[in-house]
Amino acid sequence: MRRIAHLDMDAFFASVELLRYPQLKGLPVVIGGGRRSVDDLLLRRFADRPVSQIPVDAFPLLRDYVGRGVITTATYPARQFGVGSAMGMMKAARLCPQAIVLPVDFEEVRRYSRTFKSVIREIAPVVEDRGVDEVYIDFTDVPGGQREGGRVLARLIQKSIFEATGLTCSIGVAPNKLIAKMASEFHKPNGISIVYEPDVQARIWPLPVRKINGIGPKSEAKLHRLHLHTIGDIAGQSREWLIDNFGQAYGAWMHDAAWGRDDRPVVTESEPVSMSRETTFDRDLHAVRDRAELGAIFTDLCTRVAEDLQRKGYVGRTIGIKLRYDDFRTATRDLTLDHYTADPATIRRAAGQCLKRVDLQQRLRLLGVRVGKLARPDALPDAATEQPAPPVAAEQTPDLFHGFDTPQDAR
Repeated sequence: MRRIAHLDMDAFFASVELLRYPQLKGLPVVIGGGRRSVDDLLLRRFADRPVSQIPVDAFPLLRDYVGRGVITTATYPARQFGVGSAMGMMKAARLCPQAIVLPVDFEEVRRYSRTFKSVIREIAPVVEDRGVDEVYIDFTDVPGGQREGGRVLARLIQKSIFEATGLTCSIGVAPNKLIAKMASEFHKPNGISIVYEPDVQARIWPLPVRKINGIGPKSEAKLHRLHLHTIGDIAGQSREWLIDNFGQAYGAWMHDAAWGRDDRPVVTESEPVSMSRETTFDRDLHAVRDRAELGAIFTDLCTRVAEDLQRKGYVGRTIGIKLRYDDFRTATRDLTLDHYTADPATIRRAAGQCLKRVDLQQRLRLLGVRVGKLARPDALPDAATEQPAPPVAAEQTPDLFHGFDTPQDAR
């Protein structure tokens, strides 16, 4: 019997911080919003004592936060106030002003991520990496993977991760990846949920449609307009009706998902499809009045994504940009080259061409650069790649931020 687990670390970014500052356990804490200057200030102020003995009242509070940051994660006491991931810090401050705010330590988070995944692979080697804090694991042929539907092996993994890191996780075990991901949320934190195929109607159908991984806000809104609010409501429709309303591929997939059907394997290695860099500005910037500042930021993003490609051994053909306006609308444009590249100057020029196809009369709050259609250089013929061009300095190309009122027919 196929048994697939989805493991999700509990409030991972926050939990890593609580290992550093155990005195904050049980308190509302949010993670996000800036660099690690918080640590520098606290360490200088309390240089005479261990960080675990810094008084709680010395930590900055969310009510005092001013900026454009968003929350990466929050402890469970903070979530009780409605605070959650991807929420603006200023909005969260209105919901839970007494929460302590700490920045993300990405280096430490990645270190713990590598550690807990290494622990899992020593027990169950078929693991699919799904990000810094979650994985899929194939229990099917692992010794003990079938006992109690996978509960015994899940307990062992939980215990081993906690002993190695001091962190907890939640695990859902089911016949496939789709149901396992939903099940991992049933008993958070530090829970184990076992779902069998006959349980789909009783345990999966009552859930909201958004609980299906792959149904986003736009599809949810359309489903609601069609008076479909639960997964069971979708399952009650015919495959043909869903195809008529959502298209051939998406409608058929939605029908299978609602009935708990998912044959996707656990993939141990996968190639990235794109790499990107983006930044949210401390204040809204205008393409004309803040042209020099935007030009420097834009060049830096192109340089950094090129460095990411070179460091990880990839080249790409599709160059894209992402803009978020001051009213939170998002615009994207991309351009596919006739060759692969990891050269910052080439990326900068192509991204600049994309910029000419958007209207930048509104102020901007975010700018991003993306390179897609990735490949390994050694897998391509020589003619498919290019020689690096001379570097592009920000001051050499300020005119890319001029004339953004490009006519509609040029987009």
